[in-house]
Amino acid sequence: LLNKSSIFRFLFPALGAFLFGYEIGATSCATISIKSPTLSGISWHNLSSVDVGIITSGSLYGALIGSIVAFSIADIIGRRKGLITAAFLYLVGATVTALAPVFPVLIIGRVVYGIGVGLTMHAAPMYIAETAPSQIRGRMISLKEFSTVFGMVGGYGIGSLWVTVISGWRYMYATVIPVPIFMAIGMCWLPASPRWLLLRSLQGKGDAESLRDEAIKSLRRLRGSVVVDSAAEQVDEILAELSSVGEDKEATIGELFQGKCLKALTIAGGLVLFQQITGQPSVLYYAPSILQTAGFSAATDATRISILLGILKLVMTGVAIVVIDKLGRRPLLLGGVSGMVISLFLLGSYYIFYNNVPAVAVAALLLYVGCYQLSFGPISWLMMSEIFPLKLRGRGISIAVLVNFGTNALVTFAFSPMKELLGAGVLFCGFGAICVLSLFFIYFIVPETKGLTLEEIEAKCL
Repeated sequence: LLNKSSIFRFLFPALGAFLFGYEIGATSCATISIKSPTLSGISWHNLSSVDVGIITSGSLYGALIGSIVAFSIADIIGRRKGLITAAFLYLVGATVTALAPVFPVLIIGRVVYGIGVGLTMHAAPMYIAETAPSQIRGRMISLKEFSTVFGMVGGYGIGSLWVTVISGWRYMYATVIPVPIFMAIGMCWLPASPRWLLLRSLQGKGDAESLRDEAIKSLRRLRGSVVVDSAAEQVDEILAELSSVGEDKEATIGELFQGKCLKALTIAGGLVLFQQITGQPSVLYYAPSILQTAGFSAATDATRISILLGILKLVMTGVAIVVIDKLGRRPLLLGGVSGMVISLFLLGSYYIFYNNVPAVAVAALLLYVGCYQLSFGPISWLMMSEIFPLKLRGRGISIAVLVNFGTNALVTFAFSPMKELLGAGVLFCGFGAICVLSLFFIYFIVPETKGLTLEEIEAKCL
């Protein structure tokens, strides 16, 4: 199913996810460096908590803008050009951030970088979903989540190296500059998605015969020697299936909220919504203080704790990659989210009843992180990229990405006031109750897509 050229195909789109993760890790260290009177290397280091919040969330706002931009242009420019554009924005954003002479320029750099994140998280899973063989599609898209976590661990690691150096925050952002260049070169070398080319052909957006020929060449390049003889036959099969499910008619925005598309939007939007509102940003935010109460000496150093949790996330995402195409999406979601329910109620009860037994909190924290990476972490992005009908896939995924980043921003902002109002124990139990609701959603609404082609998913699951 895979040869060496196929592995490269997934490496380049996944680099965009690596850059997203790196930014999260590096920024947590950069905010420490930039506020230091002795190590920041700037005269404007006396930043308020609001300023630091703007630095941290700047890329999140950029990602929201990127999702809106993707809604308008994704199906016009295609997945490949979307990723090349994202690589260019990453390069500009990282360079501007690293060289920023004043605070407003730093924020501009962060927002530009974030627009690249929004485009990547839209185009990368779509490109991989549309080019991967159905038998290993889950594994290949989950590699994107693995790349994000790997980038996060890399960002924490590089950040902790530079955090004691004068102007270290500049070096943290500058270190990553070669990666988007490599990503852009790789995406220029890769062909366009065959399914996107066939969609253009069906909808009369070019010469049908030449687009079909281009799709055959693309499939041969992407799958290598495995499909040299059968590529034309496979392309004709995809064309026939697309015509039979009505992909030859151009979609309107209104169709997103009707029939099959509405069902796909409910599945994808529901998964990314529950992914964020079951406390994922908040539990990680609380990790250092949980480990500190447990008496871990490393707990005094937030970056070391983050690396430890990052490695656990990486290992569990690796487990998900190995089993996702064997076990399927639903068993991992139901099993992983059940583990999250147990861990959240354990965390809540620790803060209410057992705060003299820190081992409870540590066990709950590790269980939560592990179960999240087996379930919501990779599978929300995977199902988002495979559930939408082709003609509305670009717009549908951009709405789901918008929901993801929008709810992430909301949960991150609401966490502190909610904690003050309700207390940590009640808040974590609240997240646990939402997690129980998400189990009902998964059980009754989310279909199994293991082993089906994208066209079969559209025909059988929607």
